[in-house]
Amino acid sequence: MTAEPIPPVATKRPRVFTIHGRELKDDYFWLREKTNPEVLEYLKAENAYQERIMQPTKDLQERLYREMLGRIKETDENVPYRQGAFFYYTRTEEGKSYPIHCRKAGDPNAPEQVVLDLNEIGKDKPFTALGAYSPSDDGRFLVYSIDHSGFREYYGRIRDLTTGEDLPDDLGKITFAFFAGDNETVFYGVEDAAKRPYRVCRHRLGQPKESDIPVYEEADELYRAYAYRTRSKQFIIFLSASSVTTEASFLTDDAPESAPKLLFPRRTEIEYYPDHHGESFYLRINDRGRNFRLVTVPTSEPDLSKAVEILPHRPETLLERVDLFRDFLICSEREGGLPRLRITELASGDTHYPAFPEPAYSASVGVNPEFDTSTLRYVYQSLVTPSSVYDYDLRTRVAELKKRQEIPSGYDPSGLRSERIVATAADGTKIPISLVYKEGLVRDGSAPLHLIAYGSYGFSYPITFSTNRLSLIERGITVAIAHIRGGAEMGKAWHDQGKMMNKKNTFTDFIACAEHLIAEKYTSSDRLTIQGGSAGGLLMGAVVNLRPDLFRAVISDVPFVDVINTMLDATLPLTVQEYLEWGNPNEPAAFEYMLSYSPYDNLEAKDYPAILITTSLNDSQVMYWEPAKYTAKLRTLKTDPNLLLLKTNMDAGHGGASGRYDALREIAFEYAFLLAQLGKAEE
Repeated sequence: MTAEPIPPVATKRPRVFTIHGRELKDDYFWLREKTNPEVLEYLKAENAYQERIMQPTKDLQERLYREMLGRIKETDENVPYRQGAFFYYTRTEEGKSYPIHCRKAGDPNAPEQVVLDLNEIGKDKPFTALGAYSPSDDGRFLVYSIDHSGFREYYGRIRDLTTGEDLPDDLGKITFAFFAGDNETVFYGVEDAAKRPYRVCRHRLGQPKESDIPVYEEADELYRAYAYRTRSKQFIIFLSASSVTTEASFLTDDAPESAPKLLFPRRTEIEYYPDHHGESFYLRINDRGRNFRLVTVPTSEPDLSKAVEILPHRPETLLERVDLFRDFLICSEREGGLPRLRITELASGDTHYPAFPEPAYSASVGVNPEFDTSTLRYVYQSLVTPSSVYDYDLRTRVAELKKRQEIPSGYDPSGLRSERIVATAADGTKIPISLVYKEGLVRDGSAPLHLIAYGSYGFSYPITFSTNRLSLIERGITVAIAHIRGGAEMGKAWHDQGKMMNKKNTFTDFIACAEHLIAEKYTSSDRLTIQGGSAGGLLMGAVVNLRPDLFRAVISDVPFVDVINTMLDATLPLTVQEYLEWGNPNEPAAFEYMLSYSPYDNLEAKDYPAILITTSLNDSQVMYWEPAKYTAKLRTLKTDPNLLLLKTNMDAGHGGASGRYDALREIAFEYAFLLAQLGKAEE
């Protein structure tokens, strides 16, 4: 008889520190020492343990991988978009992990030119990710950046597209890059030691990096610095942004060597985002209400006190984005938790909304680089309808389907059902839930259900189609999305009610959604699995501490679980800027509140559900040691026989594997864990 694998035990090396009169002990602080061989040994021991535990599911993992692979058109091409004199697109080839970026001159049927082949760039590399990708207006040059670490370390290069060779110009580590209209000037972003984008530099082709000039810099650690070029190609905008306040400067595109001019000085908790049309700057601004309004000011003499209001603030409608074209204004809005596109002809003022047919869906503006166009590209999908690219004639109001995601193994949407229901939180707030399940679901509590959520940063969880998810649905598992507070599904107030000193609403909302799904007999607690990643991993840690009895199994991907230690370390990426999301634990009241829900600090000796935790050694957003410490501590406290697994990708970053085939295998592993916990491993 084979002995059961024994889980690793991390050594306790207590670190005690005092803050606000309270003594905190951390037995596993030493796991931060990335260069310590003992740390790598522990992570490898956890990997070896989970591999032994999951060995009986190897055949299931392979079946799941083959299923998911069979739903992907491996050799495929996306819809080209016009930018200048070229049509740009990406395509994939069977057996190759990464996309190939291409273009055609003048016509979509012209001969193909390969611009960037990530398979060649990533050859013999365990990780490859593309950051910046911006051609010059004349189409001769491309500025791009590549990360091979997973730590978001993107290095910028410039390629001569007439020769296909990179220029000697080396931009170093950058956060973004684009060309000005002279086709010779590149603006790019630089980050500080804590990975905060804080400076924008100007580079001239052929000049050494040492001669690059800092154009714009943000000294306040709460803010990040960005720049972008307006679609009109008339202005370059420089933006300093915290999560609640912005400040913009600008220069004209035909004078890229000039100094940026301040548009309006920052005012605490006022955000404004400029774009340009004709003689006006258009500003999406929240000075009259959290959900933003749209105003214009003259480019010649910007004066906010004399702004002309184009669209007022509406308490029930969030103005998420504004896209300006020569003759049309497109406002991306969100109302009742769902997106919509408000289309206005600028000359006449006529406004309309394209209709979308399903109760829960995602609709968003696609790639539209050209200013002078009467065609809008948008992307529509739902939990049932595959991702669909449309070209919408803004004059005739006719949508042309250009491409719908193909599923080679076959897919019949009539076999699925999607609906939107509402749970009631403890304070009476109505929380939307989107569901998708196989036709014929019997609501008697016996069906398994997988509940996912995020609930932070004002990120609205998208209601998108997933071919991978079909492997769960076809096995009779309902998939549900809880649109909890902390996101922005119901407007900016939805975010406000789930951050800072209101953060616990995020967790109790999720629990209310789970309880509602059980009460309505979509599932039962012993058939309910949950999943969240990053800040959604914080959600997972918090809810299993609060209600471990409510869930059968948990997947917590790259989870932010060590809230106090991370937010007390200002040298880490993201920390200072995120004081405005979580609070600053150097302040006593914020410290006490954060400590009261921090998953790592609130682990107790009690029964927990089965838990799979994933992380990556080179994650720059949630450091590997957070899930590692959490796992080590939980092993010493849990009183149940349920599985606790830690899986570390030793080569990747926050998003896991970069290659599409490796990414599928990671998903197959997670699904195999779920199915095994639900007793469906043989299906």
